[in-house]
Amino acid sequence: MFVIRTLFRQKSISHPYTSFNPCFFYSKLRELYAFEAPPSVSPSPEPKPRSNKPPKPRYKPPSSLDLGGKKPRRSNLPFDFQYSYTETSPSVRPIGLREPKYSPFGPGRLDREWTGVCAPAANPKATSVEGMEDPRLEGKRRVMREAIQGEPLPGAERKALVEKCQKNKTKRQINLGRDGLTHNMLNDIHNHWRHGEAVRIKCLGVPTVDMKNVCTQLEDKTFGKIIHRHGGFLVLYRGRNYNPKKRPFIPLMLWRPHEPIYPRLIKTTIDGLSIDETKEMRKKGLAVPALTKLAKNGYYGSLVPMVRDAFLSCELVRIDCKGLERSDYKKIGCKLRDLVPCILVTFDKEQIVVWRGKDYQPLDTGYLTVRETFDDVDGNTGCVDDEVVMET
Repeated sequence: MFVIRTLFRQKSISHPYTSFNPCFFYSKLRELYAFEAPPSVSPSPEPKPRSNKPPKPRYKPPSSLDLGGKKPRRSNLPFDFQYSYTETSPSVRPIGLREPKYSPFGPGRLDREWTGVCAPAANPKATSVEGMEDPRLEGKRRVMREAIQGEPLPGAERKALVEKCQKNKTKRQINLGRDGLTHNMLNDIHNHWRHGEAVRIKCLGVPTVDMKNVCTQLEDKTFGKIIHRHGGFLVLYRGRNYNPKKRPFIPLMLWRPHEPIYPRLIKTTIDGLSIDETKEMRKKGLAVPALTKLAKNGYYGSLVPMVRDAFLSCELVRIDCKGLERSDYKKIGCKLRDLVPCILVTFDKEQIVVWRGKDYQPLDTGYLTVRETFDDVDGNTGCVDDEVVMET
């Protein structure tokens, strides 16, 4: 057995293919195909010479903030620029700001300084957060409005304009929502006036609690005239002497500024009551039957007279606000406090609870009826809604 193993080893060592032979490692594939080794195996090639082409500039996203050396624009509108003209009360002083005083019109685009609340027209360098307007500007707005309006409309012409703004005649409409009359909405109204003498405005949500303020601000800031009102539907007339080519310059806000910090609406204790009496009143207010349930983005024009009538028989009123945003029913409560007037008790459990107070005296003003009357040129008073009713 040992002899056989020895002979086998000798044969395997003397085998011609097992010895070093260069022909054994040669492949005919190199003759049949133009084979080249990949760069990772072959030696690194010579580096390519760099071209003299200049590098591409870095990408810059398109921005409307790049003025290119232009001077800031100037607007001659005689009122202070605010984000919302109906949801901001100049009588309430903010106690602070949530952000630095960055102008929402963009840096260097407008010659008015942003105070954190408004861009005042009287003093372009004003830095106060009061938000109070110069009383002399009201006279300038009245003169401009009278010059644009011209002679008043007769009844037949007014009815014809209202008929043109019906839903079955035109689809052009401006929606006024929870933010109220915003600054950029003024530009939208003037754009609609390029195509017609009147524009239809649909008001829904929080601003409809005080429709009188909405109508006043619309006429005051656009220099137009409301010729029809039925509920939350308005028809705003531009005026006889209005020229679209000479429309005022209205700078657009590029973003929504943060609201300033206002004092708390609900205090720890109600004025004139102790802590225990306040807790008992809040518990009692949440237990009384709800006066009404507010729908989301509804029309709340009849809410103020409803609360006033309810105060004639009970001292606490609860309004169900389930489904509404917390900021919405807080604004509604703030409007009720000023219009009814009343004292806010609590906003817990999506409810508005108000108290009439100890010395409550009902008021008969501060809100509008469902339909508005208008005067003709001859002095005859007529309700345009009796003949032409806005479709809802």
